[in-house]
Amino acid sequence: MLKKILITIFICSIFNTNVFSAPSGSDSSTKTNSGYDKAVNLIKKAKNSEKKGKLEKANKQYEKARKLLVELNNKIPNKPDTLNYLGFTTRKLGDFEGGEKYYLEGLAIDPKHIGINEYLGELYVVTKRHNLAVERLQVLKGCNCKEYKQLEKIIAGEEVSKY
Repeated sequence: MLKKILITIFICSIFNTNVFSAPSGSDSSTKTNSGYDKAVNLIKKAKNSEKKGKLEKANKQYEKARKLLVELNNKIPNKPDTLNYLGFTTRKLGDFEGGEKYYLEGLAIDPKHIGINEYLGELYVVTKRHNLAVERLQVLKGCNCKEYKQLEKIIAGEEVSKY
């Protein structure tokens, strides 16, 4: 028995996984330091760069994040959190059609995904499909979350989203 445990630990260490760590978030199988977490950090940096008006820098960060997410999605497909950020980075880089495709793939797996519904609603506002944005808002209605309030402001025109 001890031999099996030691072999398992050894194999896990080779593949850089931690058998003793608790899963984090709703989609822990995609959240590894090698891809998902790096992409999320790049997205946070890009959002900050955008706020400071450093759009070229933000676009480079979004593109790096998108590349990581594409690789991750190829290795481990059909993860709503990955598809959410793939849609987000693709949309931020100006490809609304591609972004929408990723969002819809994610919603096919998890129709109530909070992030996807908010970001898809934002995309619908930007692409002047108000009725579809309102549909996304209705999905979020009972969540009592910041995403609902954010999308509600964007739909009402109180807050402007660049894309």
